[in-house]
Amino acid sequence: MKILGNGLGLAEGEHWAKLRKVANHAFHGESLKNMIPDMVASVETDAAKQLLEGKNIFDMLNKLCSLLFKNSYKIRLPGISKLFKTSDEIEGDKVEKEIRNNILEIVQKREKKAVTEKEDSFGTRKEVLQLFGKQNPNPDGIAKLKTMNMIINEALRLYPPVIQLSRKTGREVRLGKLVVPANVQLVIPTVAFTMIPQIWGQDAQLFKPERFSEGLAKATKDNMAAFLPFGMGPRICVGFNFATTKAKIALSMILQRHSFTLSPGYVHSPLHFLTVRPQHGVQVILHSL
Repeated sequence: MKILGNGLGLAEGEHWAKLRKVANHAFHGESLKNMIPDMVASVETDAAKQLLEGKNIFDMLNKLCSLLFKNSYKIRLPGISKLFKTSDEIEGDKVEKEIRNNILEIVQKREKKAVTEKEDSFGTRKEVLQLFGKQNPNPDGIAKLKTMNMIINEALRLYPPVIQLSRKTGREVRLGKLVVPANVQLVIPTVAFTMIPQIWGQDAQLFKPERFSEGLAKATKDNMAAFLPFGMGPRICVGFNFATTKAKIALSMILQRHSFTLSPGYVHSPLHFLTVRPQHGVQVILHSL
């Protein structure tokens, strides 16, 4: 589908290297630090406007993901597929256009105007208030959010954004006693690694942020590849620092303003739909502090 293009996720070779170099600059170091004020503003904006203009975009993105997922399993006939578009492709083009129009409308609006748990069992709110008080999160404080970092890592361990990664061998390689020829597509089941008792213990299925209290190496018993929420190596997700920083900012700002409890109607139902997400949304009740 056109919306995916030949971007960083699908590009290979020299083209990928050039894209990665540009993206690395945008998502690391001072560039990321300079984004923090915008992240703070977007947390407020997302919360205030999700049910208005933002919700339409999220709904359309979900629809586009559905079409993409369905089409990925269809058999296509060479030559003919270039002459005729399927109904799904026509619908996909329509949805893509709607998404672009909605995003442009939001951008234009903003250019013109240039928005806890009852028991803080992990001490996260205390940590946030000690570092920021009632002020917005700042780069120095974000780097010191040890407890929150443990919680985010444990959430990513149990619910990695994607349940598997795919890699293609560029040449013949040896994996232990196995020799893999060139041009073989390998599937890495990241979600399976999160339940290995020899690494995570017999309680691997439980949510225990303290696993990460002494760092990632200690938590994985030096098997760093057992924790792959964003991949690993040269093709690790370029936005992983951006994503975790944004999560810390959003959680900090929520904890500064609210306590929260699970909704009585909570249903634990993780859904894999290109990425892992809660099927019924975030089912919590917020209470203003």
